Amino acid sequence: MRKIVPAYTIYLIIQGSFGMFFTMMSLVSAIYRVQSAGLDPLQLVLVGTVLETTVFLFEIPTGIVADVYSRRLSVIIGYSLIGLGFILEGAIPQFATILLAQAVWGFGYTFISGAEEAWLADELGEDRLAHIYLRGSQVAQLGTLVGILVATALGTLALNLPILLGGMCIFALAIFLALFMPERGFEPTPAAERHTWQEARRTFSSGLSTVRARPILTIMMFVALIYGLSSEGLDRLWQAHYLANVSFPAVRDLEPVVWFGFIGIGHMVLSIVAAEFLRRWVRVERQQTAVRALLVVNGIVVAALVVFGLSSTFALATLSIWTIQMMRSSGGALYGAWLNKGLKSDVRATVLSMNGQIDAAGQIVGGPIVGLIALRYGLQVAMIAVALMLTPVLGLYAKAQQLLRVRQPTDQPYT
Repeated sequence: MRKIVPAYTIYLIIQGSFGMFFTMMSLVSAIYRVQSAGLDPLQLVLVGTVLETTVFLFEIPTGIVADVYSRRLSVIIGYSLIGLGFILEGAIPQFATILLAQAVWGFGYTFISGAEEAWLADELGEDRLAHIYLRGSQVAQLGTLVGILVATALGTLALNLPILLGGMCIFALAIFLALFMPERGFEPTPAAERHTWQEARRTFSSGLSTVRARPILTIMMFVALIYGLSSEGLDRLWQAHYLANVSFPAVRDLEPVVWFGFIGIGHMVLSIVAAEFLRRWVRVERQQTAVRALLVVNGIVVAALVVFGLSSTFALATLSIWTIQMMRSSGGALYGAWLNKGLKSDVRATVLSMNGQIDAAGQIVGGPIVGLIALRYGLQVAMIAVALMLTPVLGLYAKAQQLLRVRQPTDQPYT
């Protein structure tokens, strides 16, 4: 008989362990792809494009497993594939293999996306979710910190070691879940009610009509598109820019992976501080306040991107990337507050779904563009190009401020 561990405990184990194991891989992945696999900037970005495209294509069909057969099964399949993808990448440092690995783990991610949250709600009920998510986030942050330290130590021995070990541990997590993960609250969707593709088409059509009818929502969707266009190139190439153009401190001949670990820890600490500042001092529940703050935050990001692109010293580059990462983290929270505050409940799920799809589409298109720029003109120019690609959001936020002042002076939901 299978021994069952309480769902709350299982969720915390997942959050902490996956936060650690994923960070072990992600911290060294860019260095590994440049130094061990020899990828150029365009190839680095195409790695992300394959991942995003896989997720975009399979998000809906893999959802059938969670809705029709089992949330638990979907989660187990997902972590198994993610682990296998990491192992494949760490084992063979070649461009084609890395692309295949991204497709495998991206496919695995689609099995987890939505299924994990649905499983938790089924097992524990919706009333407790806010507290559980908060505690899960704290455990994940702790796991991330441990993952940074472990990856830094292992990466000095061999760059593929954190990737291989992280993948093996994630696969072991899937085996653990198969043995101990409960599923008592799930009821399969009856055959007569299985309309996944029809529901997806209906959702997209409804969302499009909703956005077209509301100017402020149209602005939000354009913001999501620009975020997607600009984010993928930065996420895939900022470490490559360090390796190519920034002089690392000559302290005891430390490897670059050690300095990236230092950057990662600094990013975590600063993001926590920024989140606490927002919680205490910025009234993000007010739309006009959130949009005004978003205008400032994104203006800082654009300026910091230019400085980062032109940086050749470690201190200036690190100060710039910390500013970018901290502001992006804060901006994400502000954007979410703005987006949710302005939506009526009957259109919220539809618009949020469209927002995610548009952001993903932007990443798929924008990443290769930045990669081509980096390949032709260099990584410094590519970082400046990312800043230029993000700049239009400043005009969009300014326009949103005007609409909110004229049409919604009391911060009421959009009509």
